[in-house]
Amino acid sequence: MHCLTHALPSAARLASQPRCPGHPDKLADQISDGVLDALLAQDPFSRVACETMVTTGLAIIAGEITTKCHIDYQKIVRETVQGIGYTDASFGFDFKTCAVLSSVDAQSPDIAMGVDTGGAGDQGLMFGYASNETPELMPAPIMFAHRLGRKLTQLRKAGAADWLRPDAKSQVSVIYEDGKVVGISNVVISTQHAASAAHSTIEKFCIEEVIKKVLPARLLTSATEFLINPTGRFVVGGPQGDTGLTGRKIIVDSY
Repeated sequence: MHCLTHALPSAARLASQPRCPGHPDKLADQISDGVLDALLAQDPFSRVACETMVTTGLAIIAGEITTKCHIDYQKIVRETVQGIGYTDASFGFDFKTCAVLSSVDAQSPDIAMGVDTGGAGDQGLMFGYASNETPELMPAPIMFAHRLGRKLTQLRKAGAADWLRPDAKSQVSVIYEDGKVVGISNVVISTQHAASAAHSTIEKFCIEEVIKKVLPARLLTSATEFLINPTGRFVVGGPQGDTGLTGRKIIVDSY
């Protein structure tokens, strides 16, 4: 990772918007990760380029994989979907009934020839900077948003609100003065929910049980704006609401 010294105006606002595990793009990422983990567990020298697409009722795995072991792709997909929380057909996608298609080939010999001396593929993406704004050494806007997403997921899996669904996203706009974090101007949480859940219930829960539990109280003021499901409704989500693809959220998850 490269360290980059960045200059901010004397007063500036930055925001970042990561997705929760149930977002279709993140679901695709986690399926590909599950395939990679299963292969490396049996053959540490596996070469894996696994692409996943999810849409209504369907998960497709494709790519180039060279390995000495055999894995059950169907099982990995269904266990990943189940672990994320798509466990009921009423959610629009669930691990029991979704179709799973796989089309995996061996790595191209032309590519393999170039990396046989060490390496696994022909592409890479590396960028970023370290920051002392948070214990994770990441910029405050992205880390605050990640904390919201993690808390929301923890509460959903713990059964704290039976109307919560897996798909969600968060955004935190942070105020800087002279390069220092001095406040939070607004917080956005959009979470998929059951059709029966009232907006007022969702709003109160997200503010009291999520936002105020994880964001620094000193940065939240009477001027901080809370935008909870700002469109008013988020019932159709996950792969039913949007096609998900591996890799589309790599950048937003980093910075």
